[in-house]
Amino acid sequence: MTNSTTAPVFVDSNVLIYVRDSAAADKQAQAADWMAELWRSHRGRPSSQALSEFYVNATQKLRPGLDRETARGDVRALSALQPIPLDEQVFNEAWHIQDRYGLSFRDALIVGAACVCGCGYVLSEDLQDGQDLAGVRVVSPFLHRPSDISWRSQRHALGRTAPSRSALVATTARWKSVRGKS
Repeated sequence: MTNSTTAPVFVDSNVLIYVRDSAAADKQAQAADWMAELWRSHRGRPSSQALSEFYVNATQKLRPGLDRETARGDVRALSALQPIPLDEQVFNEAWHIQDRYGLSFRDALIVGAACVCGCGYVLSEDLQDGQDLAGVRVVSPFLHRPSDISWRSQRHALGRTAPSRSALVATTARWKSVRGKS
């Protein structure tokens, strides 16, 4: 069970993709370390957008790519993190962030979902490391280790619940197998 002041971490699709990208071994290892910590601590939160982008990129752009069933299994496993749906609240927050910070709409959706979910951090290589966007700090998974981050935050989810322990335990086993651990 996580402490109510422990900051959830929004996980962008690029982190999920690197876990499966054997062509980028250094980034794959770093992304896997981040995901292992986020599973262990129950802090990781993707959005339905991030899972969709992961599936498309893993099956169509990665070389070598994943077959559809493997990628679907990964998406099912990641669903244990209770992905943030793209609903009216997320869209409204994203439009506000897009206008305020000049982000692309895709990036604004990421930050908007993180805000609505109460995340203190966005784990992504696509945004500027260290930038504060509407109270959410951007962290590059390739410039920082999980131990570098202060996980305490006053942000709280707005009506969103954290994944259950049993769902995370089952999913942890799947992601450990990706990383080659037993």
